[in-house]
Amino acid sequence: MTSHTTHSDPIILEMRSITKEFPGVKALDRVSLRVKAGEVHAICGENGAGKSTLMKVLSGVYPHGTYNGDIVYQNEVQQFKDIRASEHAGIAIIHQELALIPELSIMENIFLGNEPTKRGVINWDEARSRSIELLARVGLRENPDTPIKEIGVGKQQLVEIAKALNKSVKILILDEPTAALNESDSQHLLDLILGLKGKGITSIIISHKLNEIEQIADSITIIRDGKTIETLDVKADGVDEDRIIKGMVGRTLESRFPEHEPKIGDVLFEVKNWTVGHPQIEDRLVCKGSNFHVRSGEIVGFAGLMGAGRTELARSIFGRSYGRFISGHLYKEGKEITLKSVRQAIDAGLGYVTEDRKSLGLNLLDDIKTTTVSANLEKISKRSVVDDNQEFAVAEDYRKSLRTKTPSVEEGVAKLSGGNQQKVVLAKWMFTDPDLLILDEPTRGIDVGAKYEIYGIIQQLANQGKGIIVISSELPELLGLSDRIYTIFEGAITGVLNKEEASQESLMKLMTSARKAA
Repeated sequence: MTSHTTHSDPIILEMRSITKEFPGVKALDRVSLRVKAGEVHAICGENGAGKSTLMKVLSGVYPHGTYNGDIVYQNEVQQFKDIRASEHAGIAIIHQELALIPELSIMENIFLGNEPTKRGVINWDEARSRSIELLARVGLRENPDTPIKEIGVGKQQLVEIAKALNKSVKILILDEPTAALNESDSQHLLDLILGLKGKGITSIIISHKLNEIEQIADSITIIRDGKTIETLDVKADGVDEDRIIKGMVGRTLESRFPEHEPKIGDVLFEVKNWTVGHPQIEDRLVCKGSNFHVRSGEIVGFAGLMGAGRTELARSIFGRSYGRFISGHLYKEGKEITLKSVRQAIDAGLGYVTEDRKSLGLNLLDDIKTTTVSANLEKISKRSVVDDNQEFAVAEDYRKSLRTKTPSVEEGVAKLSGGNQQKVVLAKWMFTDPDLLILDEPTRGIDVGAKYEIYGIIQQLANQGKGIIVISSELPELLGLSDRIYTIFEGAITGVLNKEEASQESLMKLMTSARKAA
């Protein structure tokens, strides 16, 4: 079918009045979207607004017949019955949870289900030379035979894109592509998307990182509560972050952090000369003689690039749940404590909200109420039997106070949006009533509105006199939330700055050099 459009950017994709319902929930309500060929089109909205659902409709995860409305792609109405059909048409989606097989090599992952064959036998020579070519296109210098599990998330993301390019993609959909990446990996990925745009590939990107969207998007469609609110032309409309937030939230957020007057007391928790070895590699240290302290009522931030060892430090302190303990001392309220297991850490008053809520923070088979009480069953048990009414009441209390969006606490946690799953993980640890709460990337992949709520909860806990440690890859978050910030580089603490003296520049300096701060 020939297109008779004469203007410069024909519409490659139009989604018309897409409506998608799940039992009891209208996830999409007549959402419309128009994407021009060769542009970077961003989709913004709060968690649960329907962004990922819309992309699953487009890519055939939700097949034709399970939604109402039309997908018009390259001037023809499409009826994708599954992902294969949309890929065949040139639409590839890269999900937030990467779909790679850790045990297989980079090359095997790129060609999985799509192997080049010669007389019915896989042609590995061709696969190898093509994968070297594809890896070069995405700027990844790795041996194609390297197993996926041996490369970091940033590189895995590039392998996913190489895999899409192999399928001669015309529209690349990226769902939260930089959520788990550090600044340099994120920048590399954004540059790559712009590079692909130069080669005529259209990208649709869903992201909560508004600064990135402002940097690379040509148009932004904002979705709120399952409805299309508006589409902005970034250059013509002079779009900035505040303008995007206003569309997403329906109001302007005067400040992204709630007001907070800290009430800081005495030293609650102290770590001295903490040294931990890598779990597999004999002579590698993941924590090198670390010293730091947290006072009661204080929010202490930890800044470092991906792989600097922040999570390793936190997990090794939390009942030695990571690495080989070599030496070091922990003190709580001045007394030395030894924590050799997670149980001992919880009993000593520590809580740890992990960065990986899907595999470490939640059991996705459980419902909300079971999850909420799971780290402190004694509190609601009589003679080792859980009191069901108490369990329900506790979960219901946290649902209300944290404003978790769910029809009921008997709902499975797998059905919740990312922000609401994070609230359930927070509730689980708040129920153990810890004195020291370690939060590892507490707002990863969460929208601005939900972030604001979670910041408020963190400040409330600090006001109760608890010590809070926040590990985050987003420097503005650490600067807005913390009373003091430690920096880590290659497993060593390189400095500590008070709120007043910390800036993105001063933190970045300490995060990228092994020089100890004075």
